[in-house]
Amino acid sequence: MADSKPYIIRVAVPSPLRRTFDYLVPDHLTDAPPQRGCRVAVPFGKREVVGLVIECTDSSDFAIEKLKPITAIIDQQALLPESLFKLFIWAANYYQHPIGDALFSTLPVLLRSGKALPEQPQIANWRATTLGKGLGPDSLKRSPKQRSLMTALLEQPLISQEQLLTIYTRATLKQLNDKELIELVLQKTKPTALDDLLRNAPLKLHQSQQKAMDAIECHGFNSYLLDGVTGSGKTEIYLQCIEKILRYGRQALILIPEISLTPQTEKRFRDRFNVPLVTLHSGLTDKARLAAWATAKSGDAQIILGTRSAIFTPLKDPGLIILDEEHDQSYKQQEGFRYSARDLAVIRAKQENIPIILGSATPSLESLNNCNSQRYQHLILDTRAGNASQPSWALVDLKTETLESGIGRSTLAAIRETINNRQQVLVFLNRRGFAPTLLCHQCGWVAECRSCDARLTVHRGRGRLICHHCNYQQRTVHQCPSCQSRELIAAGEGTERSEACLQQCFPDTPVLRVDRDSTRNKGAMQKVFDTADSGEPCILVGTQMLAKGHHFANITLVVVLDADSGLFSADFRSHERMGQLLIQVAGRSGRGSVAGKVIVQTHQPQHPLLQLLINQGYSEYAQLLLNQRQLTQLPPYNRLAIIRAESNHANNAEKFLTAARQLAETISPPSPSLGYLGPLPALMERRAGRFRYILQISGQRRGDLQQLLTTLCSKLERLPEARQVRWAIDVDPQEL
Repeated sequence: MADSKPYIIRVAVPSPLRRTFDYLVPDHLTDAPPQRGCRVAVPFGKREVVGLVIECTDSSDFAIEKLKPITAIIDQQALLPESLFKLFIWAANYYQHPIGDALFSTLPVLLRSGKALPEQPQIANWRATTLGKGLGPDSLKRSPKQRSLMTALLEQPLISQEQLLTIYTRATLKQLNDKELIELVLQKTKPTALDDLLRNAPLKLHQSQQKAMDAIECHGFNSYLLDGVTGSGKTEIYLQCIEKILRYGRQALILIPEISLTPQTEKRFRDRFNVPLVTLHSGLTDKARLAAWATAKSGDAQIILGTRSAIFTPLKDPGLIILDEEHDQSYKQQEGFRYSARDLAVIRAKQENIPIILGSATPSLESLNNCNSQRYQHLILDTRAGNASQPSWALVDLKTETLESGIGRSTLAAIRETINNRQQVLVFLNRRGFAPTLLCHQCGWVAECRSCDARLTVHRGRGRLICHHCNYQQRTVHQCPSCQSRELIAAGEGTERSEACLQQCFPDTPVLRVDRDSTRNKGAMQKVFDTADSGEPCILVGTQMLAKGHHFANITLVVVLDADSGLFSADFRSHERMGQLLIQVAGRSGRGSVAGKVIVQTHQPQHPLLQLLINQGYSEYAQLLLNQRQLTQLPPYNRLAIIRAESNHANNAEKFLTAARQLAETISPPSPSLGYLGPLPALMERRAGRFRYILQISGQRRGDLQQLLTTLCSKLERLPEARQVRWAIDVDPQEL
């Protein structure tokens, strides 16, 4: 009897090597051999690692006796559905990233380490006990957090632990549980009856909403760009489309750009739908993330809400993908596996044969170009919902204005008038800290980061000088290390300084700062929402965290303290981002019944781009930028890839990229359809002690660029210069 052929599998392992590895399946494991998409334990060098089966075959390029056997089969069934597995592999190839590292970086941490999937996903919920329901109105007065949590559970009979932990700490839950006022209830999710699908009825749509809703086909693949002015009711269209999908017995995946948007978005969804919902983002514990991932995979969760990486979440019955604030650059991963969740969402929707809705008040130029090319269907909402109207704009010329901590006198007068009218104000400054620079008045010394080409930012509240690029920190100095003078000046404005100035000017009005520093603590964002939702006069001061998708019904004045930073950047995308940011932050104003106003402080009030944006709106502004991009052959009219290299020595990074360019030019010589630029220093050459250089490759056709990069990658790995640098390829880069 002839010997049977060996059972060989190709395995991807978490490794920087751009290849798969062949292994033998021992005879005692061939009765139930691993299938494509299963995890296996394999020897790799001197370690044992978890790998993912990419292919099952009976041949190898290596001699059979040289192949190592796998150690164990972890999964009896594929971890991922075939359509999603294809997306993983396509993404690894398209973004030119090592396949094993790409696959494993998108899985929950516990799955990467070989942990099993939870067999029967359960949702942990909390409810008030009989004792808790009998509490008097004056109970828990000395424990405001416990009282707040108790109030929430008395208003809503059952709240998931995951939802509560976005606002409260585990300690607060434990304290109330120890007092026997609340209790934990573990529930297996079960399908919701169609009659019980909604907690609250849908809102009545206005004319442009109804027109957009009628155009959305919820069967089969279609890409829709929902281009709606701020406050036009895009979320209501999302909700009504999700309702349709749920009635078909399918799941909806919704992506948002920031974790800070999760509580508000989740609340709106839970208020509308009586179905299991899970969230996926980096703020969850490893265990909670795996549970949510497994619940989505099993189909027990019907709504999945997440940030960028949630695009890789398996769904049992996918029915709809929604990507809110589609223009946001947070959807592009900037380190490691540099994928774009926005672009992958469209690819996934096509593979799953389901619709995708991309929503924004300020669509990206790429998406607008896709509408012009009829790849997307353009749905426009040009009026605000309800009685709300678009805010009016006013430019303040800083050259003629008396300033107080960066705030003009006329601006302060407008803030005072708004507060006196018992309304709310949002002050926007996209710079956290107290001041961006500390300098010596006598000799001109400047506090600089020792590891980056950047100045240290003054954080007065923490008494620190901090680099916002590498997070290097030191105590604030009070004497110049160069000339020993004590005349040190904190120059420029940050959100801390603006907060302090406004607190001094308006001592009787709450001033809340919203930036990465002030929202570190759990529940900090919820406190902001609660204050804003109270309707009482207050001033919110913050960075772009405040500009993204939040609904503040009582804000009637928005102040932009510095509109000039985006006008003179070296990045070709800076004008697009400036326009998006200004329109987005302006859109927080006047969303209720009172008309809103936007004040923009600038040294360039007559700048043609500012004038166009304010007087004719984002649509005309974006069309002008598209025309400029077409003339200069920049994306979306040309394809870009950047090879990035960094090293402790600038010469090493430059030498590697010089060799890379020479190799690339032998594969595809420069031509009108394929061009090279560099090596050049990055816009910030030195960061975290390493020198960074880039080589830019542009191509008219995506296929030609991909073919070049695929061939080039395998050659770059073998370059002697590659051993002295860290290098990566960034396809469709969002930052230079």
